[in-house]
Amino acid sequence: MGSHTVTRADLCEAVYQKVGLSRTESAELVEQVLAEISASLENGESVKLSSFGSFVVRSKGERIGRNPKTGEEVPISPRRVMVFKPSNVLKQRINDALVEGAS
Repeated sequence: MGSHTVTRADLCEAVYQKVGLSRTESAELVEQVLAEISASLENGESVKLSSFGSFVVRSKGERIGRNPKTGEEVPISPRRVMVFKPSNVLKQRINDALVEGAS
C-alpha cells in the first residue's frame, strides 16, 4: 500500500479512461461535481454519497483553548467544521483490501 495522494488530475484521468469522454469533458465533469459538493457544504448542507460516505458540516461554539507552549488560556472563536463519515460499505472495502494485501 503506497502513500500516493489522488489529485484532481488523477480523477480527471480516471473519468477519461473509464467513461470515454474527452479529456476536456472529463475535467469539466470532475470540476462540476466538486463545485456542487463544495456549494452544498458552504450552505451548511450535508452531502451523502451512497456506498461512499457523508460530508457533514458541524457548528462549534466558542470555547477556551490552551497554548501548549505557555499554558496560557486563549479563546477559540465559533466556527464551522466539516467531517467525513465513511459508509459501512466503504469501511468494509477498505478492510477487505487490507486483508487481501496481507495475504
